[in-house]
Amino acid sequence: MKILIGFFTTESNANIRQKATLADYDLAWGEDCLRKNKVSDVFSQAGIEMIPTLYANAAGAGVIERKDFEYIENNFLTAVREHLHELDGIYLHLHGASTVEGLGSGDHHILKKIRELTGPYLPIAVVCDPHGNLTQEYVEACTILRSYRESPHTDADETKRKVAQLLCDLLKKRQNIHAVYRKLPLILGGEQSVSADEPVRSINRYLDELEQDLRILSCSWHVGYLRHDCPEAGCGIVVVPASGKDQAYAETIADQLAEYVWQRRHEFHYTGLTAKPQEALRMALEFDGKPVFLTDSGDNVTSGASGWNTRVLRQFLAVGHLQKRVLFASICDPKAVNQLQDHAVGERAVFNLGMNADVHSESVTLKGTIIAKGPLMGNLWSGRQRVWGQTVTVQLETKPIDVLIASKNNTLCEQHQYEAAGVDWDDYDVIVVKQGYIFPELKAKGKLCVMSLTDGATPQDTASIPFKQIQRPMFPIDEI
Repeated sequence: MKILIGFFTTESNANIRQKATLADYDLAWGEDCLRKNKVSDVFSQAGIEMIPTLYANAAGAGVIERKDFEYIENNFLTAVREHLHELDGIYLHLHGASTVEGLGSGDHHILKKIRELTGPYLPIAVVCDPHGNLTQEYVEACTILRSYRESPHTDADETKRKVAQLLCDLLKKRQNIHAVYRKLPLILGGEQSVSADEPVRSINRYLDELEQDLRILSCSWHVGYLRHDCPEAGCGIVVVPASGKDQAYAETIADQLAEYVWQRRHEFHYTGLTAKPQEALRMALEFDGKPVFLTDSGDNVTSGASGWNTRVLRQFLAVGHLQKRVLFASICDPKAVNQLQDHAVGERAVFNLGMNADVHSESVTLKGTIIAKGPLMGNLWSGRQRVWGQTVTVQLETKPIDVLIASKNNTLCEQHQYEAAGVDWDDYDVIVVKQGYIFPELKAKGKLCVMSLTDGATPQDTASIPFKQIQRPMFPIDEI
């Protein structure tokens, strides 16, 4: 037996100016594509031959330029056409949060075009991020669809392997099944749906219970993605039956699961400490222990923001007699990085930081000494071995502030990223990061973690976002 394998993921934030291009993607073909998908051993143990297509991972980025997306999509479609006569199934890792200029969801378009080539019955298994949007057509085009459950996504690799194994089992005993979908009139940000907290913890426990039923292959709850305005936005649930005769039963379970989530809509909340910017600053400065992690949630690069806002930096620069040692990790400014690359470590530099794209990214003139240079490494979700760009760290002259300036918007959420950049996070009292909810290593390290409710491309007040295309009524925008 033979299966085709592919990977495409982009969280497209329409609130940033820059478009996503091929330069924003980690691209891999052949054996590298298989290695990065992390499921080869599952298929090999089942005696199934793998045909790689393309691995394309942009993590968080902007709206995708049409021609660049078409290049990615054509890699998938060409492979399907070439190997269709010998394929027993297809395994895809999609996200669900992409959007393409003039096209809409890239994920949905890829699957639709593949289905047009394969017909309705060839098994297609999709593993996905719960922060992606769904539609009836998209879900029913999948034989199997299962999302991660944990946020942050610590179970991503486990889920990939689970879906791969489900596909292996299905190929050995074919069933005429498809995933079942229910849309919920509920729209949430990822920061309101952290899995270590309620109600997500209980929802995940219920999903586990439902999967113990031999008539059900898998169940998923999808938070959705709200950083671009689209009809698909909003929460959804997916149930996959074990066999054709269980299809009607899966419909019943889908109704039960949808109602279970819906009845908990008032329980969703920010996890941990949150505060408006001035209050968050005060909390960080007055806390006795170290380190404090302060998240610039309005510029959350894990949700596609640019990472170049300087507003929190300007807050700290305005503090008189700053006593805390502070690290910004990071602020994205490729122009500043290029300029500072001409200076050696230990040299003094005067430079402008800030892209001046809007009021949030206003440029500031800084003077300081370059104390470190290094690669901008990826993390568990963007690829730990991937070099996303370069970093330069500057120690300011007039304040106890170090600024780690990055050429790309990739979040520093793991210790090895700080080490690669040449900084020791133990040297700092306060570390400002471009995240929403705090990621596991930072949460474990921090003595205090505060999410600053800043403005920017990733605002946290869902009810205030001016959506035009989403389903209405929609909670919490509408009281239903």
